[in-house]
Amino acid sequence: MPITPATATHSSSNGTADAILLELVDENGVTIGTAEKLSAHQPPGQLHRAFSVFLFDERGRLLIQQRALGKYHSPGVWSNTCCGHPYPGEAPFAAAARRTYEELGVSPSLLAEAGTVRYNHPDPASGLVEQEYNHLFVGLVQAEPRPDPEEVAGTALVSSAELSERHGRDTFSAWFMTVLDAARPAVRELTGPSAGW
Repeated sequence: MPITPATATHSSSNGTADAILLELVDENGVTIGTAEKLSAHQPPGQLHRAFSVFLFDERGRLLIQQRALGKYHSPGVWSNTCCGHPYPGEAPFAAAARRTYEELGVSPSLLAEAGTVRYNHPDPASGLVEQEYNHLFVGLVQAEPRPDPEEVAGTALVSSAELSERHGRDTFSAWFMTVLDAARPAVRELTGPSAGW
């Protein structure tokens, strides 16, 4: 696994681990400060910048992931290809490409902006809150995923119909349908009408 800011061990001059900081934003997505990652997710949640990625194969199937069981937030649930938080000052596009590679071991062959969505989703299992200003991205994947087991428990490629069936049967992240619905216009443009998205 490559060593990146997300996977490297950080320690400050006094030997303690550095906190992971998120970018706090206002309702228009303008940066207003930073907060430590876990504290930003404590109820009622602090509005922060995030991103969500939806990658499709050449047949128009969506790559979804099951979050690793060791994740502090929404462990073991299915969700979109990749989601996360840019570092303060990091462009959402760069963060989306970085985390897709870190989590899944693949780089998108195409990645395009697909708008933004603002939501507030409590996680019933952990009690944490996703209060996010989310930048959406759609793209194509051509390589076989090589997931980091600390991040991802499993992956699947699903058609629109298969996703509907799986969504009715399996547990998905609280934010999944919100981000997918917001990204649908860009998804349809990318995959074409025959894919059924």
